[in-house]
Amino acid sequence: MSTLSERILKAPAGEYVDRKVDRAYVHDGTGVLTLEAWKNMGKRGLHDPSSLSVIFDHIVPANNSTTAALQHELRGFALSSFMNFLDIGEGICHQCMSEGVVLPGEIVVGADSHSCTLGAFGAFATGVGASDMAAIWMNGETWFRVPETIGIHLTGSLEGATEAKDLALKYVGELGMDGSTYQSLEFIGESAKGLSIDDRLVLCNLAVETGAKTGMFYADNVTKKYLAEFGHTIVPQLPESCNYVKELEIELSDIVPLIAVPPRVDTVKPVHDLAGLPIDQVFVGTCTNGRYSDLVRFASIVKGNKVSVRTIVVPASRTTLTEAIRTGLLADIVKAGCVIGIPGCGPCLGAHMGVIGEGEVCLSTANRNFKNRMGVGGQIYLSSVSTAATSAIIGEITEPGVF
Repeated sequence: MSTLSERILKAPAGEYVDRKVDRAYVHDGTGVLTLEAWKNMGKRGLHDPSSLSVIFDHIVPANNSTTAALQHELRGFALSSFMNFLDIGEGICHQCMSEGVVLPGEIVVGADSHSCTLGAFGAFATGVGASDMAAIWMNGETWFRVPETIGIHLTGSLEGATEAKDLALKYVGELGMDGSTYQSLEFIGESAKGLSIDDRLVLCNLAVETGAKTGMFYADNVTKKYLAEFGHTIVPQLPESCNYVKELEIELSDIVPLIAVPPRVDTVKPVHDLAGLPIDQVFVGTCTNGRYSDLVRFASIVKGNKVSVRTIVVPASRTTLTEAIRTGLLADIVKAGCVIGIPGCGPCLGAHMGVIGEGEVCLSTANRNFKNRMGVGGQIYLSSVSTAATSAIIGEITEPGVF
């Protein structure tokens, strides 16, 4: 019997296979590199432009003339090649692909390490470099070594102010940043079935922070209901008895609000251990926590209050932004003193729209807190949306639940 990765890739763990890629995408950063690699390979056409996407999300709007010129060239190529093209403001590539595009059982490859996010739909989703992506553009396929799988058994339910981000930090802390190198994480158990698609996206998003090739949920009735809203009819995936290289048991009710301490994602501590640490900036957004449900939680805490530090909120997609405007969430967030950014990655990668200075501390809902990532000499602490919202009001790291 097979793991989900083995089932989709049609081979046992450890084998090398060549497989057709169902969907492939790049963003404005990796797309520039992929285009250059494609040119160097002889510009031998595009295998199936309808399966390829170019999504501008990393440095949008362009932060200088060099970036603008590179984006201009990539934009022109994408439009002339009949690829699926999403320009400035449409949102983060992983989020856009999660809005009714990726389907269970598909092989999905993105030129970004957090492409594993899309394993939330029961797809085999992973990231590759520009050269591999250029070859996919030409041939429509790529090679894989079928990964071994770690089974993460989820029991119980999240309680109080804890949320999926805390659960994600929990498993990253237990596995470590290289604890599942080139392996697949399979989230299983009765409690896995009770998680929303947004929660699943968060958990799969951080899989790469343990070195994993991907993170995956079995498509079930939750997946079916979500994709039906986009006009898709799917057949749920039923787990089989299989062999895991390792198994991890997590009781959700035992989890408390957590924070990843710089400069490692796997250095995880309870929020109350860091309570009182002054912060200079709060950033809510990214492919981890910039969805509509995240904005709902954030707004419910800051509404009627005023933030004490500069607070940047960046919706993950235009769809998210539009819904936040329609429901009045955005007004509540702005009235609380927050700044709204253009849908996209924002300051996550330290390019612009929220770079921090030397000695500054940022509390972020992103997935990485590496040294100098958001600005030379700055420090990044990673938390849930609820922790970020509460801390923004107080002006220092604060355990959620006080508002």
